[in-house]
Amino acid sequence: MTFDYDLFVIGGGSGGVRAARVAAATGAKVALAEEFRMGGTCVIRGCVPKKLMVFASGYSEMFDDARAYGWDLDEGDFNWPRFRDKLHAELSRLEGIYRKLLDGSGVEIFDARATLKDPHTVTLSTGKDVTAKHILVATGGRPVLPEISGAELGITSNDIFLLDEMPKNILIVGGGYIASEFACILNGLGVKVTQFYRGAQILRGFDDEARGLVAEGMRAKGVDLHLGTNIVEMRAATEDDLKGHDHGVPMEEGRPAQLPQTGTGKGIWVKATNGQEAVYDQVMFATGRAPNTDDMGLQAAGVEVGRRGEAVVDDYSQTAVPSIYAIGDVTNRVQLTPVAIREGMAFVETVFKGNPTPVDHELIPSAIFTQPEMGTVGLSEEAAREQEPVEIYCTSFKPMNHAFADRDDRVLMKLVVSVETRKVLGCHIVADHAGEMIQLAGIAVKMGATKEDFDRTVAVHPTMAEELVTMKEPVRTA
Repeated sequence: MTFDYDLFVIGGGSGGVRAARVAAATGAKVALAEEFRMGGTCVIRGCVPKKLMVFASGYSEMFDDARAYGWDLDEGDFNWPRFRDKLHAELSRLEGIYRKLLDGSGVEIFDARATLKDPHTVTLSTGKDVTAKHILVATGGRPVLPEISGAELGITSNDIFLLDEMPKNILIVGGGYIASEFACILNGLGVKVTQFYRGAQILRGFDDEARGLVAEGMRAKGVDLHLGTNIVEMRAATEDDLKGHDHGVPMEEGRPAQLPQTGTGKGIWVKATNGQEAVYDQVMFATGRAPNTDDMGLQAAGVEVGRRGEAVVDDYSQTAVPSIYAIGDVTNRVQLTPVAIREGMAFVETVFKGNPTPVDHELIPSAIFTQPEMGTVGLSEEAAREQEPVEIYCTSFKPMNHAFADRDDRVLMKLVVSVETRKVLGCHIVADHAGEMIQLAGIAVKMGATKEDFDRTVAVHPTMAEELVTMKEPVRTA
């Protein structure tokens, strides 16, 4: 059978674009369809704009630090419209780069929604059908609202970059890295932030000691974090809702403050499980994401879809249909952009280079851009001690730059070490630039470095990271 293309990629995010480009470099005839904007979640509504907001939010503390270091300066106000417009311009520039990369690779682009008609046919929203020997689904995921009354009044992380103006106060619901990062970002930008999380501690699944220090630091910086707390009820606020409630909206001279203006036209009244009632300018939900598989024709084409809507794949990213593969967040494996890219590369190795390559999801370094920042690779102390006897090397201290500026921020450096093999099973850092540090530490952990390998490494002084190679005695065994 003759096909229109050797490969048709559905989704123009980082994973899909990389797979399309690398496949085209092998001489394959490749096309890609994207219904929204090229770049996907990461570039348009995820890690890139979020990290730029992290940078912006950090300046509020830098002003105080600069004065402590002898600089005379006046602290200004954050101009959200100016930042937002420049942010959108930067995202458009990056989107243009993605398009140029695809064009330069000879990939044909369809600005249209694509769905599966059968194992080798894709139907575009233009009405056109195209055929391909192989189809790669890389449609990513999306944030979802919880099933509670009034949830439609809230926003998600997709919406935060599009606000006309910064809210004066906001309730963020969730305890994962997205919720916690945005709580810190908005707090740094001068927004009064309240965060609800129904669990006992934020950042579930990460090392307990590390996430505890992050939560402590967030509170110290002004985030009003409530654990074991959720929303009971929420609705558009009325004038009466403001009377007697000064948590979300302050009282003015004994009279209710003016109702905050939001996308709903009013503030949002919220009642929490702890009995607290308040009115917020905005409520942001970061309580979960779902794979983008709705109405795509996956099941009709024979692709198995899992309980959470994910495309079910094997170690080679192949679905139950031999001609259809899936990578990235749509598979609900590891929801990280670099992982999607590596999955795309492994797919091309397997299908177009004749080198069957399973995806390696072991020992993936990651960073949580909270304030304080956290970097992690490998097993948490809790997970490691369930697996085997371990030694814990850990230190917490006030770093030089913070001590000089009279800040109370503390740093955590932690290694989880196997008693039997001496391998470093996990490394956890809570500190400024923890993400940068964990990228390098991740190389050593991935290579199977032992504690003695760390010990043999000469320290770089004076740095925070030198503590990773100067901890000589375990603080405990488990």
